[in-house]
Amino acid sequence: MHLNAPAVAVRNPIARLGANADSQGAIRLAVGPGAAARAIARTRRFAEAAALPEASAHRLAIVVEEWINNIVEHGQAPAGSLVVFRLEEARGQVRAHFSDAGRAFDPRQARNRGPNLQRGGGAGLALIAGWCEIEAYRRGRGRNRLVLRLKS
Repeated sequence: MHLNAPAVAVRNPIARLGANADSQGAIRLAVGPGAAARAIARTRRFAEAAALPEASAHRLAIVVEEWINNIVEHGQAPAGSLVVFRLEEARGQVRAHFSDAGRAFDPRQARNRGPNLQRGGGAGLALIAGWCEIEAYRRGRGRNRLVLRLKS
């Protein structure tokens, strides 16, 4: 599982994505039921507008669903908190930006424990690692900030 940040530095890709993000295209999702479904719908609209190849569009939707579900199910975010989510495509590269107020979680440090056969699930981080590079992660002002770049 490759969850290491790339050696190339990215110029502060997460600085503007916070709880009060005013970046064009950023949406705020209440942490809870329905957050993943709203994020997937937004992802599909983005993929269509960006004319992403079908396989890339499907992978992006799965990555977004997995990450949002991880925040909702495991992040222990305070009641009433928001996930801020933005997608961008520039020069053929697709990035997903996330900000949440859950407990600190750096996916580069996560161990893949494999699928959970009792309740299902457990493959999300492996899928994300297989289909994305982690360009940036930081914890600041009580929020996790993550940038994922979809692999070509």
